[in-house]
Amino acid sequence: MSAYDMERLSRLIGMLPPAPAAWVGAAQELPQARRELDGIVARAEADAEFRRALIADLESALRAEGVEPTWPLLDELRRRVS
Repeated sequence: MSAYDMERLSRLIGMLPPAPAAWVGAAQELPQARRELDGIVARAEADAEFRRALIADLESALRAEGVEPTWPLLDELRRRVS
């Protein structure tokens, strides 16, 4: 990419409106959410009883662990644990 293209691209990006606050907040929460998700999956892989509890009643098992079961979390856990 030439310097001209980079400069033009920079100007065009600068003309965009700022991202909505909700998008920024969600992006800031992603790293922590990924760590929590990875921890739950790792525990399910290592602990057969915990895995059975997750499969039997995912929402209750998460609440028992102090994790709020949101739809995106539930969908991803169902995909990764099943």
